[in-house]
Amino acid sequence: MSVAQIREIQIQDNQQIAAAIREVFISDNFPKTGTAFEDPQLDFMFQTYNKDKSVYFVIEENEKIVGGAGISQLENATSMLCELQKMYLLTGSRGKGLGQQLIKKCLQKASEFGYTHCYLETLREMVIAQHLYKKMGFEYLENPIGNTGHTSCPAWMIKELASNF
Repeated sequence: MSVAQIREIQIQDNQQIAAAIREVFISDNFPKTGTAFEDPQLDFMFQTYNKDKSVYFVIEENEKIVGGAGISQLENATSMLCELQKMYLLTGSRGKGLGQQLIKKCLQKASEFGYTHCYLETLREMVIAQHLYKKMGFEYLENPIGNTGHTSCPAWMIKELASNF
């Protein structure tokens, strides 16, 4: 049985996490335009999250990156508002509780960074992910916040962060 490890991204993970995220879009037949699939920073995730009040975690199983998620300040929003970003898991790694562990780790870091709220955007088709987000305390919003450029992600959610987890 394989043991999954959640850890902070390293520069040598860039290619594997980009490939894993793109594989999710392709295998699940999600829209490519207006989503993370075409984000220019997708190939440079270590560099993108290597800044203050940002972190990206990868999940490694059997020496292979199978998913990840990150936290960073929401662009064009208050400094107290972060965004849960680029949370994706390969099909074979779903249903094992890894998504929940990943979100908990991200939210804990967000609280440590001093954020008071965490925002996310997702595709309507990602029903299982939305169920997990709701389970983790996220609530739906009627309108987007900030300006992520993800025009194909019309489901917006937010969570107030506790000061401790």
